[in-house]
Amino acid sequence: MISAFGLLSSSILWAQTSASPQASVEETVNLDPLIKEDTIVFGIFTMILALIFYTSSKNSFKKFYTFVPALLLCYMIPALLNTFGIISKDISGLYGVAKNYLLPASLLLMTLSIDFKGLKRIGSKAVIMFLTGTLGIIIGGPIALWIVASITPESFIFGEAQDATWRGLSTISGSWIGGGSNQNAMLETYQYPKSLFTQMVIVDIVVANIWMAILLFGAGISQKIDKWLKADSTAVEVLKENVRNYQSSIARTANTSDFMVLMGITFGGVALSHFMGSWLAELFTPILGENAPLSSKFFWLVVISTTIGLLLSLTKARNYEGVGASKFGSVFIYLLVATIGMQMNLYEITKVPVILVVGAIWMIIHVLFMLIVAKIVRAPFFFVAIGSQANVGGAASAPVVASAFDPALASVGAILAVFGYAVGTYGAIACAEMMSWVNF
Repeated sequence: MISAFGLLSSSILWAQTSASPQASVEETVNLDPLIKEDTIVFGIFTMILALIFYTSSKNSFKKFYTFVPALLLCYMIPALLNTFGIISKDISGLYGVAKNYLLPASLLLMTLSIDFKGLKRIGSKAVIMFLTGTLGIIIGGPIALWIVASITPESFIFGEAQDATWRGLSTISGSWIGGGSNQNAMLETYQYPKSLFTQMVIVDIVVANIWMAILLFGAGISQKIDKWLKADSTAVEVLKENVRNYQSSIARTANTSDFMVLMGITFGGVALSHFMGSWLAELFTPILGENAPLSSKFFWLVVISTTIGLLLSLTKARNYEGVGASKFGSVFIYLLVATIGMQMNLYEITKVPVILVVGAIWMIIHVLFMLIVAKIVRAPFFFVAIGSQANVGGAASAPVVASAFDPALASVGAILAVFGYAVGTYGAIACAEMMSWVNF
């Protein structure tokens, strides 16, 4: 059932990647991988995912997957392939297609059967952890810069110089609180030289992706972490149980008509999201400028696709969960995970050691903030994970981390990530201004 729908979606993906222009590259990018064609890379990804999920279903691998979550492998194996030059993120268009096609499709499918009462029962702890994560990034930036600059001030440029380090770090704060549009807004607001921007992008990607990998691992041992946090995870468990019960109550044997209608609903909704997203982005750009979050098509793509799913959940379309709507959404998310993993090159860690240390300390402060508050309010690790990833990863990866706990919870990550877009620019400006005070 899933494979049939996957083949239909993959034909769209292959056509798009074959026609799309290759990404612009810097001098350090890998332009000569062993495998260059996206059609082949996509096939490799599907085989990797198939092998992972096949082995994870076998009792002989049960102990292995207890310590190494399947979703973590879906992420790390493509990362290793990119690192060792087998494939290359620099000439592949798969991530862009997955982000623009499969992500909104998965958000729509995941929210199609959403339990509003269950979401309401989650309560304030999810919001508290999200805002705690935001505060940890705002405060963590200037603290991390001050710590490292105290040890090696000669490695940084301070003051009001155009290439002052804090200006570049402001772009990371924009990315970690909001997303790409907020990052670009900071780049333009503080006029950091674009020739140096690549260093900040490397720090952003490397640190954020390592933290995402840790979260994916943590999802596999979340019960142990919840025990340490003395957390009350009742609301999360009730939500998951409600979704499972609903799925059982409407489950039925699907036919070709069901799949065709579900495909029409899904990609029709994606098409509408792109159409409305482009229109709204063009509407707000002259008013707010091209770097404002509301001027971003991707912002509206996430908002509209999620909204369509929420609205459909109030109609009879919700019954398509009975033929596996959320399962198809999970397939799309796992494909997205593989393309996200491909964005990481482990060798790049050695290229910007000092700034990387700032980024690592910055992330540690963010994590400590979240763990301390989680301990105080007894929030389960699920809220820690999605609250953090909704900030650091945004809409492209918060649903991925949420689905590592349970596919039914992906929509919670998406909803919190949208909040990140709203506060990203303001939080990043506050962080940047405080980092500008660090002077030696």
